[in-house]
Amino acid sequence: MSATINSSAGCNPITQGVPLLDLGRQHAPLKDQIAAALGRIWDTGAFILGPDVKQLEANVAEYCGVRHAIGCASGSDALLLALMALGIGPGDEVILPSFTFFATASAVARLGARPVFADIDPGSFNLAPSEVGRLVRPATKAILPVHLFGQCADMDGIGQIARAAGIPIVEDCAQAIGAEFAGRRAGSMGRIGCFSFYPTKNLGGAGDGGVMTTNDDALAHKLRMLRVHGMEPRYYHKVVGINSRLDSFQAAVLNVKFPHLDRWSDSRAANAKRYGELFAAAGLDRLLGLPQHVTPGRHVWNQYVIRVPGGLRDPLRAFLAEAKIGTEIYYPLGLHAQECFRHLGYSEGDLPETERATQEVIALPIFPELTAEEQQFVVERIAAFFAGR
Repeated sequence: MSATINSSAGCNPITQGVPLLDLGRQHAPLKDQIAAALGRIWDTGAFILGPDVKQLEANVAEYCGVRHAIGCASGSDALLLALMALGIGPGDEVILPSFTFFATASAVARLGARPVFADIDPGSFNLAPSEVGRLVRPATKAILPVHLFGQCADMDGIGQIARAAGIPIVEDCAQAIGAEFAGRRAGSMGRIGCFSFYPTKNLGGAGDGGVMTTNDDALAHKLRMLRVHGMEPRYYHKVVGINSRLDSFQAAVLNVKFPHLDRWSDSRAANAKRYGELFAAAGLDRLLGLPQHVTPGRHVWNQYVIRVPGGLRDPLRAFLAEAKIGTEIYYPLGLHAQECFRHLGYSEGDLPETERATQEVIALPIFPELTAEEQQFVVERIAAFFAGR
C-alpha cells in the first residue's frame, strides 16, 4: 500500500514529472465542504457510528443495489468480519487468488482457516473459474474472488461453481466500487461484499475505513453485532466480535466525495482509453501487454497495469523514476510465495500465471485529474526506453 502520493497541484508535468497519484488535485475543490462537515461533527461529538456513518451506509447500499451496507474500520476488517459472520474457522478452506493484496489471505489465516491459492486469468488478473473448480473440496467453506484493479472477476463462472457446491461467495471489492458484471454491481453478487476506503481507492477517505454489503438480513444483523465486540444489547455479548467501528470523520469525508465518484471513475476510464490510443500510435502495443477489459460490464480502473515482458520491467521502472514518473508494482510476489505462508507447501511453478504476472506488471498513473499532456509524457518516456534498446 506504499503508493507514491503527491499532494501538491499545479506542477509542470514535463519538469516536475508525473505522480502515480495526486490527491491534492482532487481534494482542493472539496476542502471547504470537508472542513465544514468535520466541524459539524466536532461540535456534536457524534464521533463513532453517528448520523454521518448511517448516511454513508445508505449511500453505499443504494449505489451497490443491495439491502444493507455496514461500515467498519478498514477493508481488511471487512474481509475478516465477513468470514467471521459465515462461521469460517479451523479446519475450513477458502479459495482465493494468490495475486492480490495481503489482506485477502490474512483474513482467512487469522481465523485459523487455510487459504487455498488459485491461479489467475492472464487477461484480467482475476481468479480463474477453471482453477476454482479444480480446488473445491469438502473442506471448502467459501470462495473469495477479488475484483482486481477495478474489473469484476468472472462472476458467472465462479457463481456456477459456488451454487453447485453450496459454497458462499465473499467478494473482495476493495478496488472496485462501482464496477459491474453483466449489469450487477460489485458487492451485490455474493453473500457479502467487502470494500475499502483507503485514500488511494476510487472513493478514498482521509485514513482507513471500510464497508460490507449484503442482501441477507440475518447476515447484516450479525455483521453489525460483530463490529462492536459482538455486543447486543449494550454490554451483553452473545459472541466474541472485534472493535471495528467506522468513525464519523471518515464517513463525513466520504459523503462529501460520494457525489463525484462516478465522474472520477469515468475519468479513469477515459484515461485508460487514451493510454491505449497513445501506446498504439507509438507502436508500443506490440512490445507491452496492455490491460484487457475482458468481462462484460463496467471497469472502474483503480489501477492501470501493463505487462513488460523479457525481464525489462525493473529497468523500465528505474528509467521512468529518472523522469520523476510515479509507478508501482502490484504485486511483486504471489501470496503463496510469501514467507508467512511457506508452511502451506506451495512450490515455484504451482501458480504459473501468478508468478509470471509478478515479474511483468507495473502500474502507471491513471488518477482522474491526470492530464492528456501528462499521459503523453509517460508514453513518450516509455517509447524512449524501448528506442534505447
